[in-house]
Amino acid sequence: MGQYILAIDQGTTSSRSIIFSPSGEAVAMAQSEFPQHYPNDGWVEHDPEQIWESVIQTVRQVVESSEVQATEIATVGITNQRETTLVWNKHSGKAVYPAIVWQDRRTSAQCSELSKDTSFTNYITETTGLLLDPYFSATKIAWILDNVEGARESAVQGDLLFGTIDTYLIWRLTGGQSHKTDATNASRTMLFDIHSQQWDDKLLAKFDIPKCMLPEVLDCSAEFGELDNSIIGHTAPIQGVAGDQQAALFGQCCFEKGMAKSTYGTGCFMILNTGTTPLRSQNRLLTTIGYRLNGETTYALEGSIFMAGATVQWLRDGLKLISNASESEALAMSAKKDNGVFLVPAFTGLGAPYWDPNARGAIFGLTRDTGINEIVAAGLQSVCYQTKDLQKAMESDGARPTTIRVDGGMANNDWVMHFLADVLGADVERPQNTETTALGAAYLAGLQCGLFASTEELSEQWSRENVFSPRLTKAERDAAYKGWKNAVDRVRCS
Repeated sequence: MGQYILAIDQGTTSSRSIIFSPSGEAVAMAQSEFPQHYPNDGWVEHDPEQIWESVIQTVRQVVESSEVQATEIATVGITNQRETTLVWNKHSGKAVYPAIVWQDRRTSAQCSELSKDTSFTNYITETTGLLLDPYFSATKIAWILDNVEGARESAVQGDLLFGTIDTYLIWRLTGGQSHKTDATNASRTMLFDIHSQQWDDKLLAKFDIPKCMLPEVLDCSAEFGELDNSIIGHTAPIQGVAGDQQAALFGQCCFEKGMAKSTYGTGCFMILNTGTTPLRSQNRLLTTIGYRLNGETTYALEGSIFMAGATVQWLRDGLKLISNASESEALAMSAKKDNGVFLVPAFTGLGAPYWDPNARGAIFGLTRDTGINEIVAAGLQSVCYQTKDLQKAMESDGARPTTIRVDGGMANNDWVMHFLADVLGADVERPQNTETTALGAAYLAGLQCGLFASTEELSEQWSRENVFSPRLTKAERDAAYKGWKNAVDRVRCS
């Protein structure tokens, strides 16, 4: 039996494949970006074939470029951008419409209309732990069925399948033999009862979605199917699956109640382990499934921010203030202190705790002294301020994180991490391995195949690379945060 784990990390802007050793060391990595499509205001789409090609390219590249033979890969783990919605024909394998990305806001009007029924919105929150919002998959599926010619008829006849990206990849990687998902991804569809761990018939009826479209829901460590031999010239079981943020929670070894991780990728997501009992937020955070092992569910409280790394991407590609993300740190270090500039990156609305799909981005406090340095710094600071919003909401729910571990691309920016600690007024821990999303998928697969014996064994592998402690006084921190809140209030539409 092989000793290596292949982890596929299918993200919002790129796909990566990483080979991990049993010690959790990344021995090889390949990455491929793919285009984003914005056909209308607030719409965000991906071409399913471009996603698939980027995954296959990186899987083959990482195997070919490493010293690990395909036969040495014992198991495969998958982690993915959550909520992004695909519907495809189960006979041809072709998607009937582009993937509607989690950031997409096209169903805002539908959600607004449905929200008038408070008994229904309460039912959604009580059943799924979520809030009625275009972010989640349910209204995306309904939109495809209602707007693609012949789609609803085909779905009713049992010819169409729905899946989040993990399900789509599993289906294609197994040659169409497996239509499955895991509990974390299912919990993000707004169709899944997180208490009974079943698809909810009432929600399916309300959104008019045929149940036959939906995948089978398994534990995060389970048997999802066999990698088709044509992919890398050797088969291997797919045994670990989790949505990207839950995978990062697992990769950060936040197995104890009160532990939290904050991931800085395209968006920013803070998830707090709340144990085996779901905690309903009174501050518009999400109650979600952290992970499910051996049939036992660990719940979490989550705050979702739409624009983190995507804000830096906009500074690079939209304003062209930088040519690559790595330049942002030096520019921010050179920015004038306390310059009063605030960038609110509400390009596709605001996520938690505001949930305002109609808010739009703005920059406030510009003066003749404002330059590129200050605007770039404000973009980076916006990510930290949004994290503070989540921290405040969790505290109000009586669930202040005891430990905050960070990961994702922006976690490598020391300036951002220092500012984050200042704004939060808390220590921020950065692990030796910041590829925790892919590592979480690898851990889940490794548990299922026996490479790891327990979560306790995984915790022993976690190590801290740096800790960032707050330097601002409480008065300074509160004054800075007040400026942010004032800026947010000026862009909000609801």
